[in-house]
Amino acid sequence: MPDGNVSTLEIDPRETEQQFDLRETLSFIWRQWKFVLAITAIVMIGGVIFLLRQTPLYTATSEVLLDRPHQKAPGGDVFVNDAPLDVAAIESQMSIIRSTVLLRRVVEKERLAGQAPTPDQGAPGPSTMGGDFGKPATGLFTPPEITPEQPLPGPSDLDVIPGNELGAIASLRGALKVTRLPQGYVIAIAVTSPDPNRAAALANAVTDAYLVDKLDTRFDAAKRASAWLSDRLLELRTQVQDSEQAVADFRAAHGLVQSGNVTLDQQQLSDLNAKLIDAKADLAQKKARVELLNSLQAKGGKLQDMEDLGSAGALPTLRQQLATLSAQEADLLAHYGQAYPLVVNIRAQINDVQRSITAETQRLAAAIHNDYQLAEAKVASLQKSLSAATGQSNIDDTTAIRLHELERTAEVNKTLFEDFLKQSKITQEQSTFEPQEVRVITPAKAPSTPSYPPKERFMIVSLLMGLGLGIAGALAKEKLNTGFTMPKQVEDLLGLPVLASVSRMTPRDLTVDGKEVPIYQFPLARPLSRYGESIRAVRSGVHLSDVDHPPKVIQITSAVPGEGKTTLALSLAASAANGKLKVLFVDADLRHPSASRIFGMESHPGLVDLLAGEVEEDAAIGFYEPGGYWMLPAGSKTQSPTDLLSSERIKSLFATFKDAYDLVVIDTPPAGPVVDPLVVSHLSDKVVLVVRWAATARELVKEIVDKLPGHRQVAGVVFNRVNDKEAQKYGKYSYSYYYGKRYYKHYYST
Repeated sequence: MPDGNVSTLEIDPRETEQQFDLRETLSFIWRQWKFVLAITAIVMIGGVIFLLRQTPLYTATSEVLLDRPHQKAPGGDVFVNDAPLDVAAIESQMSIIRSTVLLRRVVEKERLAGQAPTPDQGAPGPSTMGGDFGKPATGLFTPPEITPEQPLPGPSDLDVIPGNELGAIASLRGALKVTRLPQGYVIAIAVTSPDPNRAAALANAVTDAYLVDKLDTRFDAAKRASAWLSDRLLELRTQVQDSEQAVADFRAAHGLVQSGNVTLDQQQLSDLNAKLIDAKADLAQKKARVELLNSLQAKGGKLQDMEDLGSAGALPTLRQQLATLSAQEADLLAHYGQAYPLVVNIRAQINDVQRSITAETQRLAAAIHNDYQLAEAKVASLQKSLSAATGQSNIDDTTAIRLHELERTAEVNKTLFEDFLKQSKITQEQSTFEPQEVRVITPAKAPSTPSYPPKERFMIVSLLMGLGLGIAGALAKEKLNTGFTMPKQVEDLLGLPVLASVSRMTPRDLTVDGKEVPIYQFPLARPLSRYGESIRAVRSGVHLSDVDHPPKVIQITSAVPGEGKTTLALSLAASAANGKLKVLFVDADLRHPSASRIFGMESHPGLVDLLAGEVEEDAAIGFYEPGGYWMLPAGSKTQSPTDLLSSERIKSLFATFKDAYDLVVIDTPPAGPVVDPLVVSHLSDKVVLVVRWAATARELVKEIVDKLPGHRQVAGVVFNRVNDKEAQKYGKYSYSYYYGKRYYKHYYST
């Protein structure tokens, strides 16, 4: 039970947040599965109707393998490697297949072009392509007046393509799909048409046109290369002849023969040149040593640090002696002083060795200078001998240079001519035979099943779309249903308990012994029925709301009219009377006295007359014998019901009722339209709020509860007119609806 000091405004909304609950989800599915199924069925039926209205299309596919082009060694006739194909190269081949030139070949070969479309018809598009390829060649596809000998179009013919051919080419391009298979060099060529045989024929026709285009392109390239090489060979042949003739004329003019210059001793010149080259190399090496030696002397360095000097002559031995004597000196100094005779003797020996090293170093340095001077003299001598041997002047040198230049020019021209001649032969052979770079690995065949529309995929998509729309609609229905359906909603939003859930009663449920009983008397006719138990649950809930001070004055109200509050109030009074309590029912609905009208007591003196002092209690209160309780009707009509209900007279009157009766049940108007229930709530011990199940807006009920004096006075909420069949679908909070109906089932059947 809620604490009387707790207000609904103090409830932390975060405490009411619900985590994912599998049972809540299952109950949601249970409640809405019919709606979801209906929406799904409607969407799928629409999908089926759409499929039935579509023309089936068939797609035939042929696959072409692009072999990597073979590369040849320059001037050779052997394939050396395969050039790789990148994505750009494959995309280029796909663009060739989709090109206008290639598709025009297919259009002419298959005779797809007919009469030019009229302005009303418009240019044919992909949709007309798909529909007309499967039809006889009429209209757009009437065979044109061409002969088999008609040449295929080339790129220069594109500007003169007739309009009907352009339309057919556009239609073919719309029905054609060229794709690359993943991870390979295979291109798929697919054509779509209502006729499967026509689709296969066109796919193979496009493939054949592509192969022919590759062959034509290669043949044309080879022809152009061969023609260019032939022209180039003529030029090179002339150049070779001219250069060789120039060499021969120069030799004849200067008295030179083919084997060499008879005025020179070629062998002597060769030997002298070789010796001169060796001498110059030796001179350069010795000059470097001299320059290094001079650099060390200029910098004040030690000559023995030179690599050549350090290991030449007697220097290694002298250095070894110096090291030995230095070690002996150090050992003696460790034991004796500077003036010790052995120390003096060792130092004298060390000085002698150092002087020997210096002398040996100077001798080696002088030898380096001497070697350098000898090398210079040798180079000068060889140069003089070479000049004497040649005996040539500056004019002879110019003649030799000119001869060598002419010979080199003739040799280069001859080599270039031979290379071009060989390449020309290879190109001529390639023009007649070259490995094919494109081949068909899978020809197109007539498909047995249509490719469009994709029935299975479309139906799966329709199913998923229908389920999505159904679930979205079901969620929207749940959100739009602003009424209370579970006790937890009341507890979370209002902070109040649900005292009982009163099932909706039908005339069949109210029939007892073949006679329909008024619902407010049903607790007396069937006290152990489920309805009777629900009314007793209301009484018990009100009693337990304040055990220490059991309430005696109970106010019954609702948020809006039509909630069944009057019926519940009368049933509560009848149930209490059946429990041997002295009960007074007060009809405080002075605006629409439903209870007084039910008992035909509209004109009987009642509460209004009693408050006005016109009658006494005994005249206004009457005993209702079928119900076993006393009845105070509304009485005469009044223009100020709120003033009467808030008067001091009514307070003293209800104080008297509390002493005279065990239980006082007050039926008040709905709290939404009028303020009368708020006024009467000050007279009652507990207030029972009747809410129609899944109908009354939650926000309105919360507003009414907030207007009441406080939760301490509100005993709780009663769910009225509960649909047991629907209530079973609200999960763990409504299991009692299902099991209660089964438990009390025999009361309805008796």
